This record gives sequence, C-alpha cells and structure tokens, in this order.
Amino acid sequence: MTELWTKQKEIEFFNEARKFVTPEQLFYLGDDSHYYAYWPKSYMGKKSTLQSRNALIGNFTEKYSVDLLQDFARIRELYAVQGAICNEIGLTTQSPADVVLSKKRQREQSAKNIKAIFEVKMSIVWNWELRDNKLICLGDFKTHKGNPGLLRSDSMLKAIGKSINIRVSGYCASQIPIIILALQSPKIILQKLITFIMQE
Repeated sequence: MTELWTKQKEIEFFNEARKFVTPEQLFYLGDDSHYYAYWPKSYMGKKSTLQSRNALIGNFTEKYSVDLLQDFARIRELYAVQGAICNEIGLTTQSPADVVLSKKRQREQSAKNIKAIFEVKMSIVWNWELRDNKLICLGDFKTHKGNPGLLRSDSMLKAIGKSINIRVSGYCASQIPIIILALQSPKIILQKLITFIMQE
C-alpha cells in the first residue's frame, strides 16, 4: 500500500523534476543566491512569484493519488484513473477529472461507470533549499510564507467551481460523489463557504 505524504515523497518530486527542468523553474531564487521551495519567514529580501512548478506538482500529486487509491479500488473491482474525460458530466479534454474511481480503466469514460470523482489539491508542505545540488529541509509549513494547497483561497474556489459545473451538467452527475484530496483542511472562512454552497 502507498504510504501517506511524507518528506521523502517531496524529495522524490524534486529529484524527478530536476531531471528535465532548471532549478529556477522549481525554486525561488533569493537575493542571497539561495534556492528556496518557499520564502522562509526569516527572509527579508526581494520576492518573486513562481508559477512554473504548479503543473509539475499537480501531475506528480495526481499520480500519487492514483497509487494511493489503487488498493481501495481493486478490492471493489474498480480502477483509479488519472485525467478522466466524460463529456456528459462536463469533464472535457480542457478540464478533465484529476482522478476518478471507475469500472473502466480507459481515460474516456461513461458517467454510468464513474463511482467517485477526486479533485487533487496537494502541494509541497515542507520548505526546502537546493544547496550544492542537494536538498536541505529548512522546516515544516510553520517556517515558510507559502500557502500550499487548500490554504489558498483561489485553489479552494477553483475546486468548488469545478464541482458545481459537474453537478449542474445533468442528473447522472448528481449521483457521483466529488471528493477533494488535500494535505490540510481549508481555512475556517472557506469551510463556511463550502457549507453554505452545499446547503443551497
């Protein structure tokens, strides 16, 4: 069985990604010439934004989620499928499901075979520095200024919006559970928003 998210999993992500992208695409480069996964709370220099890592960590965490769900799926004679498309419930090539549990293994799906839809909202949790081509752990989420995964309001709202689009696409979509997989719970204000939307 795949283990839950750990430091080692983050090391694996960075090591894999560094095979085909530059450090500048994975890390923030500080005024002190250090490469950081997130800006440390102690960092006082000039800051920039980093978008290039998003697609890489998104694909990595989706694959991780497939592995995590595979044993659960197999026991129930289902498959965990990444990037599933099902036009009848609004899952298009432009906006596929991150992961589904389905009776069929292929990417193109029929709604009747989909038993659950997962939106994966995971990101790097610990802070890392790339130093002399080695990863150094600088601390956990309390030591950096990052706002990973569901702690970001835009990430949460995007997941809610996609869930609504699926729900209103047709009756068959109303029977399929939509689950958000994350490494932390959303902020209180977003929890209230989610509750309000579910009640409407």
